[in-house]
Amino acid sequence: MAENNSVQTKAATPATEKVQGRRKEVVGEVVANRMQKTIVVKVTRKRAHPFYGRVVARNKKFYAHDENNEAHVGDVVRIEETRPLSKLKRWKLKDIVRKTTLVPEAVTDVKA
Repeated sequence: MAENNSVQTKAATPATEKVQGRRKEVVGEVVANRMQKTIVVKVTRKRAHPFYGRVVARNKKFYAHDENNEAHVGDVVRIEETRPLSKLKRWKLKDIVRKTTLVPEAVTDVKA
């Protein structure tokens, strides 16, 4: 009896697993993180103009979900496509490729 149950569960497992489709990933720079759990990522794509052949840079901004608010302005991040999370958010932060070098703001007491 016990063997039959284990065999049935093993056979049922592969049929119930869902394989997700391939999701798009893009790499860009964080340009804003003022919102709660949301970052704005600017992605620059370069391609040759179809007629003139000149390389043209195109920018697009993506709103991405950052659950832990770990990305900062200037960081280079990788975002992944996901289900719609809000009116504008269809991407989520996958990982931070490169952290920006933070220059601490110098607090100066200026006496006038």
